[in-house]
Amino acid sequence: MSQFSSMFNGLARPFSIRRGKNPGNGDGREAAEAMAKDAKKNDLILRSSGFVNIDGSNNFASVFSKRGRKGVNQDCTIVWEEFGCQADMLFCGIFDGHGPWGHFVAKRVRESMPSSLLCNWQETLAQASLDPDFDLESDKKHHRFHIWKHSYLQTCAIVDRELEHCRKIDSLYSGTTALTIVRQGDLIYVANIGDSRAVLATTSDDGNLVPIQLTVDFKPNLPQEAERITQCKGRVFCLHDEPGVHRVWLPDEESPGLAMSRAFGDYCIKDYGLISVPEVTQRHITSRDQFVVLATDGVWDVISNEEAIRIVSSTPDKAKAAKHLVESAARAWKKKRKGIAMDDISAICLFFHSIPLSIT
Repeated sequence: MSQFSSMFNGLARPFSIRRGKNPGNGDGREAAEAMAKDAKKNDLILRSSGFVNIDGSNNFASVFSKRGRKGVNQDCTIVWEEFGCQADMLFCGIFDGHGPWGHFVAKRVRESMPSSLLCNWQETLAQASLDPDFDLESDKKHHRFHIWKHSYLQTCAIVDRELEHCRKIDSLYSGTTALTIVRQGDLIYVANIGDSRAVLATTSDDGNLVPIQLTVDFKPNLPQEAERITQCKGRVFCLHDEPGVHRVWLPDEESPGLAMSRAFGDYCIKDYGLISVPEVTQRHITSRDQFVVLATDGVWDVISNEEAIRIVSSTPDKAKAAKHLVESAARAWKKKRKGIAMDDISAICLFFHSIPLSIT
């Protein structure tokens, strides 16, 4: 139990000291929001294009976003180093808004999700510590994963409910995807809602860098997604002028035509199969794993997983890795999608070691 106690106290201490409250009470969200303000003040949070490189950290994050040809940029990002005042933790998130209020929805979720996740993680840890049968040492990796998964499920339900009742944002026909990663030591926890994608670059036995896709693109035509939608009386089909692009539709209306099956917001179709439940997975980071790319579908519509890791690994200046990937995707749009308005394109490149390997 000693390992668990030290892990729990590491979080409880900053919560109680900063707010003068006991962890696990109703003030947990306020404490987490206060930590976010302090982190921003200390330049530990990046919400725009740039890079994060904190002395003594194993993380190096490069971020870049480019507006498409459809109006305001509805993508947004966040990187929070020393997440929750934990030296070995980092939070990354990328959000792709859609609909007339999509940029407001994406920013709202970006602002509320990290603090809510911290609060729920802290409360889940506190509850687990009270269970006499709980033994973290018996299977530490297993227990950590279930604590994070439970925290993510709670958080996404809360964030979606709060968004629905937010009077300042009309999210009836607007929403956002959300792809986030928490790195805790040598483990990463990935939570995905929507069709953004996370791809890991790892070194194979022959020394080459190869991609491993960590997430599922939640498109409406995936069998399990289509089944849920149709069981809820929603419809999935392609428009005649968009063959291959499956969308979600109301039972009796030609709207909203969502190209993803999971999202925050979009309450017009939440009763017809659209959900905001994340798929949560974990991966143990080894010396072979070099970096992970989080990007919106504006990248993956025109760039393959293999191309993405080649572009990132071949960038001499890591701080410009995300920009290089995004600009490569923008050029690919012009070649591969002639006559189609370019989507917003955003990427986060999170490096795990000081010197990433290059493809040979």
